[in-house]
Amino acid sequence: MRFTALFRTLLLATALTVSVAGVAQTAAAQTSTAPAAAALPVPQIGSAPITAVAHPYAEPESAHAAVDAAFAQARKTGRKVLIDFGANWCPDCRVLAGVLTHPAVSPWVEQTFEVVSVNVDHFNQNMDLAKKFGITIKAIPVALIVTPDGKVLNGDETLALGDARRMSGQAVVDKLAEWAKRS
Repeated sequence: MRFTALFRTLLLATALTVSVAGVAQTAAAQTSTAPAAAALPVPQIGSAPITAVAHPYAEPESAHAAVDAAFAQARKTGRKVLIDFGANWCPDCRVLAGVLTHPAVSPWVEQTFEVVSVNVDHFNQNMDLAKKFGITIKAIPVALIVTPDGKVLNGDETLALGDARRMSGQAVVDKLAEWAKRS
């Protein structure tokens, strides 16, 4: 009887080992051969109301580290970086943040961009970050789309979202989608 119990234990242990190894091999094979997640379609929100975000920008002192982190992540993921220069007192900046965080839009934004918000306060903070990309900020919000290696893709339209509170959320999304296609 002891032999039978020992044999069953060994047989069960072998079966579990083979089963676990098979699952691990299957998971590894699926991971290495699985295509990248399908790109989400550009959200269609039409004229859905947009709620302005009350305080979308962190303290100005954290901007340099946040930008560095966004670019480090972009180099890993291959996504473009969306740098949102603005301030918490700016109504258009707060509305732009509301579009980016809208429940129907945010999954697409997160899949398409590494987003970083840069607080410029009263045009007296973090202006050097914009200059690093060849941009002089005279009005906000300024939205830059930048490749992971630092190439600005929308330098000709940095103020296109500057009137965000008068634009529909869909118009903002469509502009971001247009810029996302650039390379």
